[in-house]
Amino acid sequence: MKTPKRIEPLVEDGLVDEVLRPLMSGKEAAVYVVRCGDELRCAKVYKEANKRSFRQASEYQEGRKVRGSRQARAMAKGSKYGRKEQEQAWQNAEVAALFHLASAGVRVPKPYDFLDGVLLMELVTDGEGDVAPRLNDVDLHPDDAREFHAFMIQEIVKMLCAGLVHGDLSEFNVLLGPDGPVIIDLPQAVDAAANNHAFSMLERDVRNMAEYFGQFAPELRYTKYAKEMWALYEAGKLTPHTQLTGEFAEPEDAADIDAVMREIKAALAEEAKKQALRNAEDEPKDVEPTPPWMR
Repeated sequence: MKTPKRIEPLVEDGLVDEVLRPLMSGKEAAVYVVRCGDELRCAKVYKEANKRSFRQASEYQEGRKVRGSRQARAMAKGSKYGRKEQEQAWQNAEVAALFHLASAGVRVPKPYDFLDGVLLMELVTDGEGDVAPRLNDVDLHPDDAREFHAFMIQEIVKMLCAGLVHGDLSEFNVLLGPDGPVIIDLPQAVDAAANNHAFSMLERDVRNMAEYFGQFAPELRYTKYAKEMWALYEAGKLTPHTQLTGEFAEPEDAADIDAVMREIKAALAEEAKKQALRNAEDEPKDVEPTPPWMR
């Protein structure tokens, strides 16, 4: 096929020999199967901001480092230069996360290079040479679902130990390779220590895995891995080899927020009632009440 314009610099630099076919086009990028020497790889071409629908939500960007104060000011102002810098930072976030997680032993596609908004990485196959399917495209035996769920929980633990939370993990961005699940799509990965939303994102990632695999093994839906691993992480006791139980006992002295709010509302209602009675007692008894339309 004709080489997409964005991939031409990689061909000129000898990183890519041939573009074979488009693989997929998503909300933030288009992916192509390319030949690099004797190997097949994939090239992820990031879409420009005005051509994609994925929002760079502020909760994902919190805690991300910026090159310098000038870039930070420009990004805050939303200038043309600032938008360009923000776009570059967004792309760099996935590239950095991919290299970091690969070095930490997390099962992600192996990254090779990044040039002019194009990420060159491993093509994950199904063992027979075809592109690996996404989890949402497969039906699983209950035993396989339990095995893959346990594997994914361990990969999430590895990610957290490496200081990152995926932030958008679901059956749509996990491939099923011959050696098990492979995590993809990391532009929204967040710093676990620097992002105030990290735990809620971790909890959502873990819940999505439980819900998906729970279709085939229902007991998985009742596990509490997120709270368990986060408590160990905050205590500095989580390691890539930590064996979790899926159970978590809430501290007995933990505040019941809903109960507290109910008590506060009841107290306010009681006080309002007493105040109304006091006001009624203070009003002159022989004065006709003011009609509603004259108030």
